[in-house]
Amino acid sequence: GSAISARHVVNGGIGGGSQRRGDPSGSVVLVGAERLHDELLSATPPLLLDVRWALGDPHGCDHYRAGHLPGAVYVDLDTELAAAPGGRAGRHPLPSVAALERSAQGWGLTAGRPVVVYDDNGGQSAARAWWLLRWAGVDDVRILDGALGAWREAGFEIETGETVPVPGDVVLTAGHLPLLDADGAARVARAGVLLDARAPERYRGEVEPVDPRAGHIPGAVSAATGDNLDGTGRFLSPDRLRARFVALGVDGSEPVGVYCGSGVTAAHQIAALAVAGIEAALFAGSWSAWSSDPDRPVATGTGTGTGSG
Repeated sequence: GSAISARHVVNGGIGGGSQRRGDPSGSVVLVGAERLHDELLSATPPLLLDVRWALGDPHGCDHYRAGHLPGAVYVDLDTELAAAPGGRAGRHPLPSVAALERSAQGWGLTAGRPVVVYDDNGGQSAARAWWLLRWAGVDDVRILDGALGAWREAGFEIETGETVPVPGDVVLTAGHLPLLDADGAARVARAGVLLDARAPERYRGEVEPVDPRAGHIPGAVSAATGDNLDGTGRFLSPDRLRARFVALGVDGSEPVGVYCGSGVTAAHQIAALAVAGIEAALFAGSWSAWSSDPDRPVATGTGTGTGSG
């Protein structure tokens, strides 16, 4: 039960500014298709951002043009939700606040307007936009639970072509969510719980499709992002997510950090932790940054720290 006591942190941190939605756990992080449909017809509709992206698929914008939620604006994860890749910064370094602000204004984001982000992958890429906007001070950002599939299943309208938004005036500031660098991630691995959100075989070091070295940060715990979702691509209930993270050693009393390959699906894990009422910090550079530094130790196998498991 001590994980539940961490929920007040979420209200002031990850969930801050959205308590008017009632905050029975996950409501500040997620929105269902039916609820979103109603909000889009209201006098104050949220800004919809389509963040379709997948490793090895450069055609997100084509998928968007072929069919998206009405009025949604396409967001390019590689160029708008990340700075140029490189070495120890990793494959998806955080953009500067100034660059993110220019992008957000280009999407039509105005001060105080709610935002809903979605993709067609259970929110695993859209969560990057959720995290970045929350980090940059936008209070009301939610992920469409069940992604594009849930919207289609509900029988709601799909639009083709491209939405050209009227530019917005939002002003962004950095630092509203906790962030880790490599040293910080190493500290959390020793003193708290550092979750590795990649597939288990990448964690164990059996396969490494993109980054310089295979394995994981010593002391990190394997916690594949996909396990946050049910068979329909929706987030598990707050209780089930809390049980998942408690079983991984998260008890609410010590710091929690998350990393993945390049800081994209780790944001999804942070969203799932927020649904469960647990605040966690993102190691934005993630494995792509850690493994690019030859001075950083690497563990393999299933043991959390020794590399011999």
